[in-house]
Amino acid sequence: MRHSHSSEPRTRRGGRRGFRTPLMISVARERMAILIGRAEAASRGGEPGLSRRYVQLARRIGTRYNIRIPPLLKDRFCQGCSTFFREGVSVRTRFNAGKRTRTCLTCGRLGRGRIRGSPIPEEPRGFRTEGLPEPLAVSVDEEEDVEEEEGPEDG
Repeated sequence: MRHSHSSEPRTRRGGRRGFRTPLMISVARERMAILIGRAEAASRGGEPGLSRRYVQLARRIGTRYNIRIPPLLKDRFCQGCSTFFREGVSVRTRFNAGKRTRTCLTCGRLGRGRIRGSPIPEEPRGFRTEGLPEPLAVSVDEEEDVEEEEGPEDG
């Protein structure tokens, strides 16, 4: 006979556990995209609280089904407070040397990243070559010229 510690019946905690079928994963991805679309609409409509709730639900679905949010959707909200980004209203974006820095105006979190398709700068920023001596390496063509100019050979 099993003895329970409480007289109440046991209830399961959390959601469904176990194997996720491809159908479940595709439905979860669809729902995440729909929720982020609704978050955008709510944000434009002046309801930041509702917008944040939609983003939180989409993130929770991704967590439950172990699905990453696609980068194009992930760039549209704050990773810290789930605020949907609206340029000038909830986020400030700065571009510098091929990099983008986004500052959430709600929680102050910074998001840094490279701008897609931008070339990587060849020299680090602030690296100055002015006033430095020329490299001491001599090319092969210059060596031949130097040998010829040394003078007549005694033979």
